[in-house]
Amino acid sequence: MKALDSVTTMAEENAVEDVVTIATINFNATWGNKEENLNRIKGYAKTAAKRGADIIVFPEMALTGYDIDTEHTGKGRMQIVQAETIPGPSSNLLAKIAGEYGVYIIVGMPEKSDDGTIYNSAAVIGPSGVVGSYRKIQPFGDENSWCEKGDSPLIIDTAWGMVGIGICYDSYQFPELLRYYAAKGCRLYINCTAQYEDPLENSGRVSLEQYYVSTLTAGVVANEIYIASANLVGMDKVTFFGGSSMIIGPGIRATTAAGDPVYQIFAGSTNDKQQGIVMATVDLSKAARSIYKNNAVTGKPDFRPELYAKWYAELAK
Repeated sequence: MKALDSVTTMAEENAVEDVVTIATINFNATWGNKEENLNRIKGYAKTAAKRGADIIVFPEMALTGYDIDTEHTGKGRMQIVQAETIPGPSSNLLAKIAGEYGVYIIVGMPEKSDDGTIYNSAAVIGPSGVVGSYRKIQPFGDENSWCEKGDSPLIIDTAWGMVGIGICYDSYQFPELLRYYAAKGCRLYINCTAQYEDPLENSGRVSLEQYYVSTLTAGVVANEIYIASANLVGMDKVTFFGGSSMIIGPGIRATTAAGDPVYQIFAGSTNDKQQGIVMATVDLSKAARSIYKNNAVTGKPDFRPELYAKWYAELAK
């Protein structure tokens, strides 16, 4: 901590900043071509930083492409062959950009642990270097053929307070992770995702809107926090991904009376099917997180984890 002068108070020195600019990247990964993908990730990161982004989010498996390698089995699968440690070659290169521009970069990639275990991970890089990785706790479907399940949440401490990280299926089917982060004090949740869409079927758009958008907006309303979601876009190996990277957060209520929380999409839409940067400046002080704070009537939070712990302990038997 720098020395305090007569102008800077201790409160100012320790204050958490509220206003942050977030960039989420609609990214079309070239399947199996890590070198090309990394070069373009670097380009988007630099450009977003120059445009004023503080936090830059790339999709799940952006480094290598997402689709399952059906031509090889076992240790020959593409994701296993191209997996890296974190820190490692790719994250260290991105750390140079993060340090130069003073930004955070979060990018999805296959990770190889020190003992050789492979995970579907998000590398988290900050202004001071590689922070660490979040390992997807709930791999989806065939992902389990090449990666193991992670078992730990990841909260990073930034100038804007604590930020939680999740990947795709973790965010849509398992609200426990998002709720854990919000209860711990996070005002922002990062979702690296690979949400597909069939461009030739109306049901593809319906799935994107009802599964992807509805679950994220429900998370915002239930927890009154912000979510930044970055999705793959276009053809991978055999799958078309729907783009629609978004930044969502609490909206302004239309009445001064106490009412139900609402959400606002600050940037992005389900019509955005092209590569590019989706960026917004948001005010995290609007992340009320009401259910985790003392109710004015009871003097206690409405959130009751001691009960949920009992119920989950019963299910875990």
